[in-house]
Parts: sequence; structure tokens; C-alpha cells
Amino acid sequence: MEPSRFRGIEDDSQWDTLEHPGEWIAIEPPVVHGHDSSRAEGSGSGGLRARGVNAPPPTFSDSQFGIILRRQRCRPPDNSGLKNYTGIPSRFINLPNSFEFAGWGSIHHIKLTTADHDAGERAIEKQKKGKILGQFTAAALAGNAVLGSVFYAFPAVIVVAGIYSPICLFIATLVIFLWRPIMQELVSALPINGAPYTHLLNVSTKGLAVVGASLLMLDFVATSIVSSATAATYLAAEVVLPFPSWVLAVMVLGLFTMVSLSGVRESARIALLVLSLHVLTMTSLIIAGIVNWARAGNGRLKENWSQGMAEHSQTSVSSIMKQVYFGICLGMLGLTGFECTPSYIGRIKDGRFPAVLRNLHLPAIVFNTVLMLLVLATIPLDVIKNGGAANVLSVLGQMAAGRWLRVWVVVDAFIVLCGGVLTGILSACELLEQLSHHRVLPKAFLRVIPKTNAPYVSIFCFVATCGVIYASAGANLGVISEMFSLVWLCVMTLFPLSLLILRFNRGRLRRQDKTRLSIILFALLIVSPVVLAGNIALNPKTAGYFAIYEICVLSLLVVTQNKVAILRWVYWIYDQWYGFANGGRGTAVISPQRTGTGLVKLMTKLRKQTVCICVNGDEINLLFHMILYVQKNEETSHVKIIHFYQAEKGGIPSELEANAKILDEAFPEITVDLLLIEDTFEPRTVRALAHHLDIPPSLIFMTCPGPDFPWTVDELGTRVILL
Repeated sequence: MEPSRFRGIEDDSQWDTLEHPGEWIAIEPPVVHGHDSSRAEGSGSGGLRARGVNAPPPTFSDSQFGIILRRQRCRPPDNSGLKNYTGIPSRFINLPNSFEFAGWGSIHHIKLTTADHDAGERAIEKQKKGKILGQFTAAALAGNAVLGSVFYAFPAVIVVAGIYSPICLFIATLVIFLWRPIMQELVSALPINGAPYTHLLNVSTKGLAVVGASLLMLDFVATSIVSSATAATYLAAEVVLPFPSWVLAVMVLGLFTMVSLSGVRESARIALLVLSLHVLTMTSLIIAGIVNWARAGNGRLKENWSQGMAEHSQTSVSSIMKQVYFGICLGMLGLTGFECTPSYIGRIKDGRFPAVLRNLHLPAIVFNTVLMLLVLATIPLDVIKNGGAANVLSVLGQMAAGRWLRVWVVVDAFIVLCGGVLTGILSACELLEQLSHHRVLPKAFLRVIPKTNAPYVSIFCFVATCGVIYASAGANLGVISEMFSLVWLCVMTLFPLSLLILRFNRGRLRRQDKTRLSIILFALLIVSPVVLAGNIALNPKTAGYFAIYEICVLSLLVVTQNKVAILRWVYWIYDQWYGFANGGRGTAVISPQRTGTGLVKLMTKLRKQTVCICVNGDEINLLFHMILYVQKNEETSHVKIIHFYQAEKGGIPSELEANAKILDEAFPEITVDLLLIEDTFEPRTVRALAHHLDIPPSLIFMTCPGPDFPWTVDELGTRVILL
């Protein structure tokens, strides 16, 4: 029947003419204040019968509203069966259309038990105890990669930039001043482990977040491989090894796999010891270099400068600027490791993150600039170009203070670069944990060693990935290093991109610091593309290596994220083949084939995983968009609408139950349940609900909280999906 036929029903005779009135849902008009109250009182079905024929006619404004009746699809009283829409044909030959549809939803009033509340309290306490890293221990985890990168950044920069290397490194290290406020604002808004993947997940779509996760994973892999391989190469250049250097690199990976199994706290302490040794070594090297420079004078620096200028006497100013430009692009390698700090932000004590970035950045400026200047003031340029670039800092130590300092520098290089391996492993573990919580990866990645709480599955899988990528490159450090430069720049680009999307999509999120929009745009649209283009122009092969490895990692994550969609395609191909082989085109052949039955059961099982959305009102457009987000981003056939309410504060919104039924009908592939919980919406009850439903809090979604909301997204553990 046409909807217009049931708009504006005025008396009992019209109501009684409806066939089977119980099959219809009445959507009442809004109460218009300031008009005759009798109009409002007669707005429901009971009001229709009570008004009588002598009621005054509606005003012009009231006449715009009427009762809209729509047919409700017949559902069993116990909500059993499937929402099988016969109007939609099946795409499969041997599979009925009902496979695509879910069961009817239901409405429940539930009460969280004492056990649920206790579990919520334990989860909150565990989260608080997990914040174990202060400003120095947190800086140490990434610091071994950041400050240890001088051992592989210096050789690359000095070969390209020559006498302009100190200028290039100084400018490159200053660039991080653009990123520090960006990272601080992101972390204050979304202090969640696994960033920037988790940042993108909360401000955009899951597809874009998975792309970010693939870049981040490749960056962590490259960090570990380059650190271990550079440590082995540095040592092999000083002593004769009884085996190839790649064997030592593999041994380093194995050693720090064992170290990472001791847990984050112990790993951070080891990292702090390693970083302290490195800072002491670099400080001693600087002091020795300055003393030697004071004794020898500026003669060596002038000679190197004159030689460098003579080599470019026939070149134009533009070629010199090009040399400096490429030096700056390569100098960014001296900052690798900064991108790792937000990945374990959930382990850092509150309010310490700005100090962590400061503790990493300022020493990086001093060490990179001063040490490179001392290299040019101490070592002849010919020595550097004729094989001395690879171990340039150990050569500086020998020429400044003697053999003892060279040996010290070599030992320090080996140890601190090994610490960079630990940085990559621990950062990757936090990312893999988040991917598992969000059902991109299996739950097996959440398994931990009881005594140390170390995620052993994540550690072993990550190290195995490092081994596969290192082997695929033929144990060639150059290939991995070239790929590393681009993937690091891409990961750094994700931070301004995430903040820009956050400003647009989640602008109401509470955060402490606000970066000027000009800085975000300058970092995203000018600095990142210019530096990225410089690295590609310097060696176009880097783009090829990067593309190959990125496609491989991204493909793996896309497959694990879209398991049901891929299985559906597999079943469709199998179904078509089986149909052609046994019954001809388009002919159904009902057969108990184990392969087909197994695929159907697996798809059904994977789609039964529950996702929750928390709502504060009954606006159907908001509810619709939240379920639409779930449909597009999660592989599930079961959504629970959660509403926390308190009777003394308004109770349950009047249209929530009716709208839940409408949405249950509007999404036949999803069972839409409504859970009404008489309790307050706070971290304790959210964790208790997660325990009650046996799902992680990260699969409970909500709209963006405003600046006055008392809880952070990290405290709730939920995902933000709408503005």
C-alpha cells in the first residue's frame, strides 16, 4: 500500500479500515510546543481513537505533520529464521540466497554482573600499570635507532654532499621541529599504541589505516634489518670474521629476539644502558675531536674546503645547490627512529611524550652536525673518498685520540646498532597487537609469555618476516637501505596526513596542543614530497625496491583484513566450475561436497563475530551511518547497538527501539540487536561490557566525543567512527 494513504489519519473509522493494523509501525509526529495540547495528545494510535470527530482542525503548521504508517516485515515471535529477501537473486549456482542474510535482531535489557564490573576494574588497573616508561626509558627504546643512525647516515651523506655535509645534516635535523608539534597533538588526542595506524583508524577508514599499517610494518622491518646488517658490516670492516657478515647479522637478530622475550620493562632498561654507552662514546669522540682540532688548527678544514671547491670550480651554483639538496634528502636518514615513539605511546607515562621527543631531537642535532664538522676538520677528504667513508667515525676516533678510541667507537657502533634491532621488534609488537585486536590478524598474535607478558607469537613472526625480506634481497644491505629511506619518509608523511584528517573528521576531539594549519600543510605538501622526490631522483631503483616490498606487505594485510570477501570469491569460482562440470551453465547441482560446505561454514563463522556501536540518542540518520561504517569496514553479520541510560536522567530515547527495528530490516546481511543497559557510560562499564560480550573494547565504536567529555579515547578503549 502507498505510504501517502496512511498520512494524517484523523478518526477511528479510518484507523479501523486498515487491514491487520498490528503489522504496521506508527511513527508519530513531533510535539510542537506552543500549539493546542489536544493535538499532541492525539498523536498516537490511542490518541487517534480518543480525539473524536469534534476535535478542532489542525493549524497550518500542525498540518505539516501526520502519523506515518509503514509495513513491518513479518518476523517470528522468537526472532528465529533469516531475513531472506526473495527479491534479491543469489549470485551462486549451488548456494541459496539465504546464505547472504543474517537472522532477525532483538531487543534486550541487560544488567552487568558483579563479575563484569570486576573484570572492568582489572582491565583499567592493567592499563594504568602498563604505563611504565618514563621520559628516558621511552626515549631509549627509539633513541638507539635515532642516535645510532649516524653510523649509516654519515657514509651516505658525505659521499654525495662532500664538504657541505655539516650544512646538510644541520638542515635535515631542523626539519623535525615541524613534526614535533604534529606528533604531540596527535598523541594528546589519540594516545593509542600502534600509531600512526591507530590514528588513521580513528579518523578515516579501515582501508586507509591498513595501508598505513603496511608502511609502518615495513619501516620496523627495515629498521631491524638495517641496524643488524650495519652492525655486522661495521665490525667486519675492523676485524676478520670467520664467516660472512650476513651470518653475524642473522645472529644479532636472533640474540635480540631473546632479549625482547624478557618483556617491555626489561627491554627498556637494556635499551637505556645501550643508549647511555652510546651517548658517552659520542660525547668522548666530540671532546677528543675538539681537542685535536684545537691543537692542529684549521689547516685540515681549509685543505678539505679548498679541495672540495676545486672539484666544483667548473660547476654552476645550481649544481652546488643540487648537491646540498641531495645531501639534505639523505641526511634525513640520520633521524630514523622518531616514527617509532608514537607506536608505544600507551606504555609511556602521561605527559612525558613531549620530553621524549625533546630528548631524542636535541642530541640528534648536536651529534649529527658537530661530528660531521669534526670529520672534515680532522680527516683528509681523499681518505674519506678512498674507502674511509664506511667507518668514518672510527677513523675520526683513531686520528683524534689513537687506536683505543677507534676500538671503543667500533664496539659502541656494534652495540647501539643492535639496540636499533630491539626498537624495531618492540614497536612492531605493539602494531601487531593492535591489528589483532581489530581482527586484521588472528587472535594468536595476542598470546603472551605469562611471566614476562611478552607477545611471543608477534616477536617470532616479525623476526621471521625480517629474515624473509633480508633473504629476498640476497642479504644485500644496500637494497634494504635504499628501500628504508623511502618507507621512512612515507611513514613520516602519515603524521601530518593523520592530523589533517583528524582536524576535518574528528575536530571535536579533546587535545592539549594545537599546531598551526600552515605547519601541517607545509610538512605534508612541501617538505615530504620534496625530500621524497630527492631520494628517488638520487637513485630511481629505490622506488622499485620500495614498491615491491610495500605491495607484498600490503597484499598480505589486505588478504587477512578481507578474509570473507576473498573466500566468497573462492567459493564463487569453485561453484561456477562445479556447475559447469556437473550440470551445465546455470544449473543447480545439490551435492554434499566437502570443499563447498567447508567454505560456507568458514565464511559463516568468520562473519558471526560481534561489533558494537554505542549511541547516546535515537536519531536514525546517525544510527544508519554508524551501521553503514561497520558494513564497509568490518566483516561481520552481527551488530549490537548499545545504549547506556539512567532512569533519573531521561531514560531510554522514545524512538530508539523502533529505529533499531527499522535498521534491522534495512540491513538484511546484518543482525541488528539493541542492548539497553541501565548504567553510566564510563571506562569501567565499557570494559565490563566488553567482558560480558567477550570482545575487545576496540570493537566497540562510538561517535566523536566533544572537548568537554571527561574521558579520553584511550581510557575508554573504543574506536571513534563518526564526527
